[in-house]
Amino acid sequence: MELITLTKIPSDEILAGLFGIEWEALRVKSDGKLALSPHPEVFGDKLKNPVVTTDFSESQIEIITPTYSTIEEAFSTFSLLADIVNFSLNDDEYLWFQSLPAILPYDNQIPIAQYSDEGQSSQKYRENLASKYGVKKQMISGVHFNFSFTEDFIKKLYEITDFDLDYQDFKNEIYLKITRNYLRHCWLIIYLTGCSIGSHESFSKECIHLMDEVDAYGNHYSTRGPSLRNSSCGYKNLKRLYPRYTSVEDFADDVNSFIERGDLSQAKELYTQIRLKPKDPSDLLTSLKNDGIKYIEVRTLDINPFYNCGLVEHDMKFLQLFLIYMLVKSESDFECWQSEAFINEERVAEKAYDDTMRLVRDGKEITIKQWAYEIINEMYGMCEVLGFDEFDTLKLMHDRVLNPDLTYGKRLLELIRKEGYINAHMNLAINNKKTSVVKIKKLEESNSPEFRKYFSLALKDE
Repeated sequence: MELITLTKIPSDEILAGLFGIEWEALRVKSDGKLALSPHPEVFGDKLKNPVVTTDFSESQIEIITPTYSTIEEAFSTFSLLADIVNFSLNDDEYLWFQSLPAILPYDNQIPIAQYSDEGQSSQKYRENLASKYGVKKQMISGVHFNFSFTEDFIKKLYEITDFDLDYQDFKNEIYLKITRNYLRHCWLIIYLTGCSIGSHESFSKECIHLMDEVDAYGNHYSTRGPSLRNSSCGYKNLKRLYPRYTSVEDFADDVNSFIERGDLSQAKELYTQIRLKPKDPSDLLTSLKNDGIKYIEVRTLDINPFYNCGLVEHDMKFLQLFLIYMLVKSESDFECWQSEAFINEERVAEKAYDDTMRLVRDGKEITIKQWAYEIINEMYGMCEVLGFDEFDTLKLMHDRVLNPDLTYGKRLLELIRKEGYINAHMNLAINNKKTSVVKIKKLEESNSPEFRKYFSLALKDE
């Protein structure tokens, strides 16, 4: 897919899409210790609540927005749901606005999510993950950004493109190309949005080993990189698994082979920075082959502790532009691109602030700034050619590359140095909850239809 092809389609149709957000966060007590209480009853049955459930642990809230036609709507709803959840927690509980965990108890005291008979397969899956990867690794939380183009856009693109493929294969190839290029370049998203640089000593010793500083309270943090969640100590498969993304059939065959040889228990255990999502998630690989790719799920984003909802709208807007850029970006024919991408991912996560760190591109070293400037400059050109008025968003990202002190990781570093890892995050958590309470009370007074709709969805008795 070339940039010139997209110029034949109006910019508003290219930017149209479907957007959704999934966001995980731990519940903690006022002293920064993990809340060991069951999933709050106010949210009802975790299997039936469409917007508030649990992830791995009873102590790990997950917020899931419906799908929207604009980023603004998805973000606004997510912000509202985050406020509703924060408002509805017990007075002595708070959302932990950080991807790496708070103060954890012994492994056998961390409560795995409990389910009724209907959800026993989900519970068993979590128990197996805990046994395989360690329960503390499961407590890492993050943000998932779900994206697809509109069907009208893809059909129009199909009509003006000389691809010798049927429509479903053409649609699959759009998302496969984005996925291949995203994996090659996701190190930039890690740099721009990473914000997990420290942990309490109760977390993984593997992660603590990567941290070079200790705060006044004995907690550890890194001054070298922005995202320990995306580092070598993050939540990853025990083996490096590189499925082919040449077609959905090749992808499904490779994942099936990983399952057959015991590397994975099922398809959804494959952890990657971006996932191909099917129409029927209960039979993932079969649905991908029969129905094609429905949307893609970007899994790179850390929780952002500086914002009341843990996510920033302009980061999402940049991510949308980045995915469009991944579609028009030419691909290298370098054979070992996946292993090289994996190296870059971890190098940036662990050492992006080290001026001596080098990335590798097609087997040759390159500085992070040189490559980042190339990407952002090409995105400026894309926006100009396609008529996207998003230059302010690109400038924000350009400035973060120019001055690392503007990145979330560096900002958090200064805060941890002043207040300590646990204190800094608890102060943010307490302030965020106060803000949510004020916002919800104002919305209750206004009694807007949108507020009542999601208040009743999120809470079982409303």
